Amino acid sequence: MPLKPMLAAGVGLLVAGLIAFALVNVPPGDAQAEYGDVVINNYSDDAGMRPVVFPHWFHRIRFRCNVCHAELGFEFKAGGNDINMLKIFDGEFCGACHNSEIAWGVENCVLCHTGMPGMRTRVHHSTSDRLVAPPSAKGQ
Repeated sequence: MPLKPMLAAGVGLLVAGLIAFALVNVPPGDAQAEYGDVVINNYSDDAGMRPVVFPHWFHRIRFRCNVCHAELGFEFKAGGNDINMLKIFDGEFCGACHNSEIAWGVENCVLCHTGMPGMRTRVHHSTSDRLVAPPSAKGQ
């Protein structure tokens, strides 16, 4: 194999490894949602758990869109899925991969439930976060 492609592949693996190391070694409670992360808080606050901060781009590095959005049934909209832990335990949604074989198992709650209490379900720093509602006609 020529040197340039070999080096590029090695750098890609190194970057992926560093990202994985950083995600696993962040102490619970210190994680913040980054650009493009999906905050999932459909039931977490009510259950006394921190919201899930789903690192979308970290997963996108490894998988094509259709793996999650077609094969696993995730909607293309934050809050568009009725995700709960029972479904995940049954192998639906996140549980299809987070089964202790493909990725860590669901017993590692603090690896996913890292958001701050009260964070709403959304795509963090998405365009909709930056939109400002126009002044109402009543006030004019």
